[in-house]
Amino acid sequence: MRSSKLSGAPRINCMKPFFFLIVLVGVCTLTVRAQDKCVITPDKLPAAAELHGFRLGMTMEEVRTHVPPVVFGRIDPYGLSKTSINPSFDSRFDQTSFAGVRTVSLIFLDGRLMELWIGYDGSFKWQKFDEFVSGMSKSLNLPNVWQAKARGQQINCEGLQISALMMAGSPSLRLTDTVGEKTLTSRRQAAADAEEETEGLPTKVLADKHSKLFYPANCEGADDIGAENLVIFKDAAEALKAGYKLARNCQ
Repeated sequence: MRSSKLSGAPRINCMKPFFFLIVLVGVCTLTVRAQDKCVITPDKLPAAAELHGFRLGMTMEEVRTHVPPVVFGRIDPYGLSKTSINPSFDSRFDQTSFAGVRTVSLIFLDGRLMELWIGYDGSFKWQKFDEFVSGMSKSLNLPNVWQAKARGQQINCEGLQISALMMAGSPSLRLTDTVGEKTLTSRRQAAADAEEETEGLPTKVLADKHSKLFYPANCEGADDIGAENLVIFKDAAEALKAGYKLARNCQ
């Protein structure tokens, strides 16, 4: 019995280093994976000098305070507004503050900056594309996980997309709040679906709040709605939104 126990002991001791090696490999693998992705969110981007005081999420009023001459575009039905400034060509802007900048494009959603696009000119410090990407990575604390995209490179973070490309012979940088971009896409899709649903339907409709059906004013069945159940909507879209359906004989 004693010899059996002694012969088994070395096996247990041999397993310990092996187990430790497995754990070490697992930790190293997780570390590498963490370095292979960008986890920066729009609000955590550093205030790099190359962004010239702009940051995603700024309100229109904050942008106006930063650059008083800015003129905002109209706000469309989806809450979107676009504008741009041209410091290199417009004497109203402080040329010192915007040294090396040709154009700044700003896109707002619900009054907050959703996309920032800065186009640099020939005097900007990084003219070679590789130097530009490397320099911006350091300034914005980005991991080296850029991917080739169209005419440049792109990196996707947490709710943030950063694109670097060459425009008019000089580099440019685009920052996009992808959460806001998805919200905008969803609104546009909802509007398109509603338009498709009501396409070809009449404007003024009469509805029966008991059956939850609606009828064009000249459709058979509209005259049979009792006064106590009659509901009038300005158009089919309003009736659909209220939960009514188009009567089958009117389709």
